[in-house]
Amino acid sequence: MSGLWSDFKPAADGPSKAANAPIEGATALKSRLHARLLDLLNLSVLDRTPRETLRSEIRDAVVQLLTEEKRLLSPYQTDRLIDDVLDEILGLGPLEPLLRDETVNDILINSHTTVYVERKGKLERTDVQFQDTRHLVRIINKIVSAVGRRVDESSPMVDARLADGSRINAIIPPLAVDGPLVSIRKFSRDRISMDRLVAFGSMTKEMGMVLEGIVAARRNVLISGGTGSGKTTLLNALSAFINPAERIITIEDSAELQLQQPHVGRLETRPANIEGKGEIAQRDLVRNALRMRPDRIIVGEVRSGEAFDMLQAMNTGHDGSMTTVHANTPRDSLTRIEQMIGMSGLEISPRSVRQQIASAINVVIQAERQEDGRRRVVSIAEIVGMEQDIITMQEIFRFRRVGRTPDGMIDGYHEATGVRPKFMELLGSRGINLSHDLFAPGRKSV
Repeated sequence: MSGLWSDFKPAADGPSKAANAPIEGATALKSRLHARLLDLLNLSVLDRTPRETLRSEIRDAVVQLLTEEKRLLSPYQTDRLIDDVLDEILGLGPLEPLLRDETVNDILINSHTTVYVERKGKLERTDVQFQDTRHLVRIINKIVSAVGRRVDESSPMVDARLADGSRINAIIPPLAVDGPLVSIRKFSRDRISMDRLVAFGSMTKEMGMVLEGIVAARRNVLISGGTGSGKTTLLNALSAFINPAERIITIEDSAELQLQQPHVGRLETRPANIEGKGEIAQRDLVRNALRMRPDRIIVGEVRSGEAFDMLQAMNTGHDGSMTTVHANTPRDSLTRIEQMIGMSGLEISPRSVRQQIASAINVVIQAERQEDGRRRVVSIAEIVGMEQDIITMQEIFRFRRVGRTPDGMIDGYHEATGVRPKFMELLGSRGINLSHDLFAPGRKSV
């Protein structure tokens, strides 16, 4: 064999022990072969070896080990076993097939025996299992150690990302009662454009045209929605309309934005170390970004005091900035922003906070993942100012639900409300001319 291997010698008592051993399940067999192969592999050259070369040499070793143990497998079973062993050595074990499956959006692990996935907005249970809790924890540590983080009893919660950008959250015992809980939000390899969102039925072509004008004219945008509603996907699609000559700074907890411009600086927060020191929060990065000469600042999601700094940036020459927030309606999103500013520790009156919000944010886009699994833009609203202590908004487009189809899908359509937005004059002054017919009342598209 090549330099991949240490001296390969069959165990002296291997065949005789195997002959008397009980028949084992595939998971136990794979785990033991994996342990044997790790003893045989030259780990120093493993990362530099092409997968196909490694596969060929592992096949020879697996066949010999199976012969030692007097285990007879079909060629198909042997190939499956080799793939599983390769996934254990080079990847994330049982998770690898799910990570390669492009139809899977989310992977949700409830224990070492229970794994669910989301496909097309619907949850379904898989037959994927880990050998035991220790096996699952080992895979979690393999993921988080790659980005300099760890998970153990003293630090049982962790946020991290995979090499492809997918986001992972894990929590282990004693906080997780029945075993480790893991959620993986897969990172789409394909950039979803506005045209594709229209084709998916997430919005109409007319709505896409208006959003393109809003971004090109440097209006500040807040994208609101629940978990898994497609906020980041929509933010990525909107970024395609930013002028390539502009300098953009992105700020995220876990970097997952796929901006399509050449001049992008990406910043990511850092959690505290084992001593509780060294944390860099989003608020720190937003403040620092102001010193980096950005044309636009894009915050992946505002959660706390950085909301105030984001509004300050929008109000001080960084027009066209964008961010997302968890909320169920456009009005709720403004209330949440107001509450976050209160978390910043600043002594500022509610009216002043609302004035900051009204002057900083121009457009609120509401995304929603609905019962049929489809993600839709259900509202586009413009903030038009203040009336006494209330922020005034006007809805431009909305999704109107009619009912349910026999197959359980939501029956409805997008429609214009008939309101002509105030930003039309600004768009026109910047050479972006949209037809007034786009906003005609009753104009709808199924």
